[in-house]
Amino acid sequence: MQTPEELYTAAEQEVADAASTAQLREIEQRFIGKSGSISGLMKLLGGLPKDERPTFGQRVNAAKAQVELLIHARQILLKTAEQANQFEAERIDVTMPGDRPRVGQEHILQQATNKIKRVLGGMGFTYLESPELEEFRYNFEALNYPPDHPAMDDQDTFYIDDTHLLRTQCTALQGRVFETTKPPLRAFTVGRTFRNEAVDRTHGHTFHQVDCFMIDEGVSMAHLKGTLGVFARAMFGEEVTVRFRPDFFPFVEPGVDYAISTPKLFGGRWVELGGAGLIHPNILERYGIDSERYTGFAFGLGVERIPMMAYGIDDLRPFLENDQRFLSQFRFEPISG
Repeated sequence: MQTPEELYTAAEQEVADAASTAQLREIEQRFIGKSGSISGLMKLLGGLPKDERPTFGQRVNAAKAQVELLIHARQILLKTAEQANQFEAERIDVTMPGDRPRVGQEHILQQATNKIKRVLGGMGFTYLESPELEEFRYNFEALNYPPDHPAMDDQDTFYIDDTHLLRTQCTALQGRVFETTKPPLRAFTVGRTFRNEAVDRTHGHTFHQVDCFMIDEGVSMAHLKGTLGVFARAMFGEEVTVRFRPDFFPFVEPGVDYAISTPKLFGGRWVELGGAGLIHPNILERYGIDSERYTGFAFGLGVERIPMMAYGIDDLRPFLENDQRFLSQFRFEPISG
């Protein structure tokens, strides 16, 4: 059996040789911990003569106290050295350039939508929203669709039940507005629409649409063409001209498709943007609006078409595929004048 003094001498040497605070903690546990070799000497008191117990206990306590002092002193030195090494390893060179922060950006379609909202809002139109899960009556019946129109077929529309569907067009907003608001009025909406189509480079089951309409006394095709001209020039530049060609839509009469031309896009070639026309009198009368006193126009276009034209993108699919290699390259600002 080693004496308290012998154990103290052994501990003294190991403490002096300790190279880290972790090693020092291990030495502390081994000598003066609860089950340490010096602390364990106290278990021998019961086997000693009664007159030797006090002296032996004092020797054990003295050795334990001296080891504690050695460990404390050595710990201060080691901790100071370790902190210095850590500070050096983690030192920041303030003369070096910092890491570029990762900054997000809005989706290219959201950026295009923001531009549309600024332009139409600046022209006095109020932005409104309507549900994507729409009622059949607003999506078709209220828009003068005849009962046998092919657009109502299951092959073209996502039906939820007999009276609800995923809206196929944002024009469904009109009936909701006409029920609560009487002329004069100017309103527009931008939102997602859905059609049961096979997906390819020019077709998608989900796409975004702008629908804008105005009702007042004396509104004519001239007002429609003027409004579309201002809108197109704000989006694509002052050189834009607008062309109308006759077309048919159940909710307008007369109806046109409209195209734009500008030297900045496709060498001035005419590019179709969407459909437009004067709101059909049947729709106005359905909601108690006197079609003899009031007339109105409406136009719509696909949001995707704007960045496609601005950047020469020829495929719809990447807009909704969430590929950062595609999306991160667009900090969208349509062609400006």
